[in-house]
Amino acid sequence: MIKLTHVSKEYPRRGYALRDVSFHLKKGEFAFLTGHSGSGKSTTMRLVHMSDRPTDGEVRVVGYSSEKVTQRHIWKIRRRVGFVFQDFRLLPGRTALENVAFVLEVTGTPRSAIVPKAQRLLTQVGLSPKSGAYVNELSGGEQQRVAIARALANEPYVLLADEPTGNLDDRATRGVMDLFWDINAKGMAVLMATHDLELIKRYPHARVFELDHGELVYDSAEAEAPVEA
Repeated sequence: MIKLTHVSKEYPRRGYALRDVSFHLKKGEFAFLTGHSGSGKSTTMRLVHMSDRPTDGEVRVVGYSSEKVTQRHIWKIRRRVGFVFQDFRLLPGRTALENVAFVLEVTGTPRSAIVPKAQRLLTQVGLSPKSGAYVNELSGGEQQRVAIARALANEPYVLLADEPTGNLDDRATRGVMDLFWDINAKGMAVLMATHDLELIKRYPHARVFELDHGELVYDSAEAEAPVEA
């Protein structure tokens, strides 16, 4: 699903955000991407989302390579890779249903299918009773559920989540994490960036990638692999 091979990213004046990072997230895996502020988590997520390109190395996502993909192919990646942000990024002045319906509309869903599918997505994230509520009337946890429903609109193969619980209280965090695990249990790969080590400890079966000053310093799958005699 996701493969980074010797990926580096250098920004003018800021220097290197990533240095020689390699990892592979397989189909159906759930992984945390962690590290302190400035470690390179958000840069990695942007590269995986193809919102940015590496300075060196290759990023492969759902069959597309950063070395070959053109700008006109980016929309195909967007359909296969959902993205959930920390700050929700919902459309103000619109209802939960309208926010999800908007994504379906701009991606070419037949008009007659838009509202029924948006309702199904809100039901999937446990928010059907609030479908007619304006986003400013929803709690933070509820707004994040709308954002997740929107990210699922195109039935992606991979779900990226960049600090999705950063603005939520503990109860809302548990609800959102339960939702992510349910999505993952149905076969979707999930890569979630977070600096919250206590949150990671609650889910010991998840894979963990740790970045430090732009370098990959830990991969739990490699750390737990048996040593050959």
